[in-house]
Amino acid sequence: MKHFEVNFDGLVGPTHNYAGLSYGNVASQNNAKEASNPREAAKQGLVKMKALTDLGMVQGVLAPQERPDLATLRRLGFSGSDARVLEQAAAQAPAVLAACYSASSMWTANAATVSPSADTMDGRVHFTPANLTNKFHRSLEPEVTGRILRAVFPDERHFSHHTHLPENDHFGDEGAANHTRLCSHYGHAGVELFVYGRSAFDLSRPAPTRYPARQTLEASQAIARLHGLDEENCVFIQQNPAVIDQGVFHNDVIAVGNQNVLFFHQEAFLDTQGALAEVRRKFGDGELHFIEVPTAEVAVQDAVRSYLFNTQILTLPSGEMAIIAPTECRDTPAVSRYLDKLVTLGSPIKQVHFMDVKQSMRNGGGPACLRLRVALNDNELAAVNQACLMNDSLFTRLNQWVDKHYRDRLSFDDLRDPALVTESRAALDELTQILKLGAVYPFQR
Repeated sequence: MKHFEVNFDGLVGPTHNYAGLSYGNVASQNNAKEASNPREAAKQGLVKMKALTDLGMVQGVLAPQERPDLATLRRLGFSGSDARVLEQAAAQAPAVLAACYSASSMWTANAATVSPSADTMDGRVHFTPANLTNKFHRSLEPEVTGRILRAVFPDERHFSHHTHLPENDHFGDEGAANHTRLCSHYGHAGVELFVYGRSAFDLSRPAPTRYPARQTLEASQAIARLHGLDEENCVFIQQNPAVIDQGVFHNDVIAVGNQNVLFFHQEAFLDTQGALAEVRRKFGDGELHFIEVPTAEVAVQDAVRSYLFNTQILTLPSGEMAIIAPTECRDTPAVSRYLDKLVTLGSPIKQVHFMDVKQSMRNGGGPACLRLRVALNDNELAAVNQACLMNDSLFTRLNQWVDKHYRDRLSFDDLRDPALVTESRAALDELTQILKLGAVYPFQR
């Protein structure tokens, strides 16, 4: 039986805008209030998806959320017609309006935590949508995320879907952005690494002081229980509070793993040597590569600016590994020099491919933010909604869909335009037909 790691990328939604909503995400804050280009953003994402299929990877698509979230605006006291709700919110609570328009679901690394069948007690692939309690605009996503995941992975014989964790900061969960998996082969039992920023119940543990720690230890432990993981296959690692305070808001901004490679910055973890020793012990026999990037070669700020670690590490059909990096890595001298050196170090990583995802980068999300990794075997892949798997035909059709429905410029003033609501709903209604998702959005019910 063959095994694959499939990347399911988030399709950028038609209301993609720069509102600077994510405190602690330096890029998001630095580009706040600039005009965005939703059409270009969606096309950049599609080009990345197609490039991965051309490299021989299996690539999937996850639909965006419905925005604006008018139901939430009405819960917050705005009333009347859709146009009246937008008018009131723009005048009285512009920050709330911007949050309810956010297209942040494009970053599907935050959509859920996924454990493959090789790791779980019942032999099914397990999904838990992230509750994203730390940011209001993202906390609006989990329910619809769950519906979309069920529409993409519908067969209960192979897939188990959990409700997101309680919507409480004690169980703040940011999904796969703080989770990675190491294994000798995708079909073998692996070691699941849960990286957390703080403990919610033990306040004596270290925590950042400037920016929030979004993932709690207790949330990570709960997900491991829900997914039926053996304790000997789990490692809980605390992220270094000092790098969170430098803008490393998720672990995938400072570390990334794939199969038997863990690629991380020297300052990524609080107790690096202790964590690596536990990983090595639980990994067992087999070659394991720890690639630690020294601060002397790449400063934390250069890593954050370029998103060196928000890259994707892929195992190509040839067996070699490749890094999918944003062009910002190529344009940051220290990072470019390091990547030139990396492919000569004798590790499995032999190639680097640069992708232009600037529309996402300006809002604080790199290539790895845009994808949710799901390890599948042949039977599980056959049970996936096949309309959501990228190929030449779907690539062409989705580009045509974007051209038909998306604007090429969006600023805050456009968010009060009721025509944008109509346009977005028309786009998503057609998309659910293209991807055969059924009625996953509130306006369709």
